[in-house]
Amino acid sequence: MTVFRLQLDGICKRYPAVVANDHVSLRVKPGEIHAVLGENGAGKSTLMKIIYGAVKPDGGTLRFNGQTEQIANPQEARRLGISMVFQHFSLFDTLSVAENVWLGLDKSLSLAEVTQRITDIAAQYGLDIDPARPVHTLGVGEMQRVEIIRALLTNPQLLILDEPTSVLTPQAVEKLFVVLRQLASEGRSILYISHKLHEIRALCTACTVMRAGRVTGVCDPRQETNASLSQLMIGSLPPELHVRDHQPGAAVLSVRDLRLQADDPFGVDLNGVNLQVRAGEVVGIAGVSGNGQRELLFALSGEDMRAANESIQLSGQAMGQLNPDQRRDLGLHFVPEERLGRGAVPSLSLAQNLLLTRHDAVASSGAAGALGWLNLNTLHTQAVNIIAKYQVKAGGPDAAARSLSGGNLQKFLVGREIEAAPKLLIVSQPTWGVDVGAAAQIRAALLALRDAGCAVLVVSEELDELLELSDRLHVMAEGRLSPALTREEANVSRIGAWMSGLWDAPAATQEVNHVAS
Repeated sequence: MTVFRLQLDGICKRYPAVVANDHVSLRVKPGEIHAVLGENGAGKSTLMKIIYGAVKPDGGTLRFNGQTEQIANPQEARRLGISMVFQHFSLFDTLSVAENVWLGLDKSLSLAEVTQRITDIAAQYGLDIDPARPVHTLGVGEMQRVEIIRALLTNPQLLILDEPTSVLTPQAVEKLFVVLRQLASEGRSILYISHKLHEIRALCTACTVMRAGRVTGVCDPRQETNASLSQLMIGSLPPELHVRDHQPGAAVLSVRDLRLQADDPFGVDLNGVNLQVRAGEVVGIAGVSGNGQRELLFALSGEDMRAANESIQLSGQAMGQLNPDQRRDLGLHFVPEERLGRGAVPSLSLAQNLLLTRHDAVASSGAAGALGWLNLNTLHTQAVNIIAKYQVKAGGPDAAARSLSGGNLQKFLVGREIEAAPKLLIVSQPTWGVDVGAAAQIRAALLALRDAGCAVLVVSEELDELLELSDRLHVMAEGRLSPALTREEANVSRIGAWMSGLWDAPAATQEVNHVAS
């Protein structure tokens, strides 16, 4: 009789507006890398939280190494040998990397010992991070490294990874896969949640497919194609993107010799950044997280107003020292990488979250009501329209932002900014942790906005996404921005080399010139 590392039978979890898990069964063998595949809102994350003890099921049984367990909390899960890396990180901003990791470990270890172990693990697995850095200074990709290191330090028998590669470079992904295969060869089991079908086919030896809270099939992903997996996951093939030839117009965003010292000791100085985004084009910025993207986006959005006023211009108007509201008045809208906390207030409804960047429902004259009063009907209608147009799975406009899956919240936030009819839209990590169907929707919406004459700037660590969307592409490394590559000049190998800041090297220059000729 086979003793499974993990065996779930009839797991159920109901919420007021949705049945997240409907009699789910799952089998994971020792040494197996097992994918759990499904569209956003399929119930994957809820199921993983049940396994990890962060959510209590309403019914069903869980067996770990053949023993029936009722895992009350994550501490008990870790004691059993279960660790998890969440899609939405669980880090304390005010603490350092080492202090965050220390919180989940045996307190018999000193902070100095934990710091040394972090350094060792980071070096062993190529997960570069400074243990002394405060978490609030980290980019999303760097936070993900911290979560992975924290999980590995618990020496798990079952490691749960929820979208672990969403903001990693292809080179870092390959390094992570080497680590995961090594862990599996040691007899450890891995539950791997990802929307990147090619990764699942390359890495995983088994796959359970979920749809609307139920298991709809089990397969060997190595025997499937991207198309067949997509069909299993969403019931259809994702729509193809149609990128039309563009005739860009006048410059909308102009960044000229932007120099800005980081406002914290762990940040990255911006060193002479030059950037132009024209009407009717998509410009992409690639790079490893922590190379100045965060600082650049803060300067562009108005969250950091220390730049020289003339260094950032929108349609010829200097705005380097304008605040975010003033920039929105000029037509700049922004979708940040952190959905909860910056993009949306978790406890507020979707309708209420519109007020963060949209003031259409705020009365400005007596015709709509007294100055400053909210028109709740307008707010409600706007939210309903965005939910419908962008196919957001939510309990309605009054649903709290935190109740949505990551992909559905992202669709709502992108829709919120697009429907404001911006002159310039800046989007950071537009499809991070988003399923293949929703990703296609978001990318199509960005291209439609570009075709309507909007200037679009996309910062992403998804190279395939950037190559698909961008008319021109830059790479950011150590606070510097590379020269622009056209769609025809750009490829994964060249961009990968440029991520190390090598675009000034003669060989790199010659390669680009050769391609362009």
